[in-house]
Amino acid sequence: MSFTIAIDGPAAAGKGTISKAVAAHFGFGHLDTGLLYRAVGSRVLLGAEPAEAARALTAQDLSADGLRTAEVAQAASKVAAIPEVRQALVDFQRAFAMRAAGAVLDGRDIGTVICPDADVKLFVTASAEVRAMRRFKELQETDPSVALQAVLADVKERDARDMNRADAPMKPASDAVIIDTSDLGIDEAVALAILEIDKKRGTS
Repeated sequence: MSFTIAIDGPAAAGKGTISKAVAAHFGFGHLDTGLLYRAVGSRVLLGAEPAEAARALTAQDLSADGLRTAEVAQAASKVAAIPEVRQALVDFQRAFAMRAAGAVLDGRDIGTVICPDADVKLFVTASAEVRAMRRFKELQETDPSVALQAVLADVKERDARDMNRADAPMKPASDAVIIDTSDLGIDEAVALAILEIDKKRGTS
């Protein structure tokens, strides 16, 4: 019997790290749905038409080089606002969610649109300033010239686009548990997520 965990939230809130740890803890499959949009965004930067790129996406595309760059992140956020792109990727995500061995999906609209009947819904968030600092430290490893203010502006721009798009805007599901990681370490955040999941599974 499948067990689906939906983890949503804005960029750099920690949902990816939490999702991977949760999936490993329970032995479930993990899908970073943001990679789907990054892969489409990457293709669009190379000249592809967004909806066509989404329809042609394969599992191999999710391991392509360069998907974690700031340029691809911006392109991903833009293509994610296109209804035809989102629709083309829905079936891929829903099929993964029904894995018999259990599934953890993280993204922006998993609990609200992709898997509204998920067994557990978490919304992982943090202040824009905290998230910008996390992303700034990440980016500095490869680009020492990056400026914190520019990263903060980028985070706020992506938030606005993700929250205000007409199709599947980013927001917590009405029955999602909110986890604010602004003042939490990774281990604390993961432990809190596991505790909430255990409650739903009846094992806490």
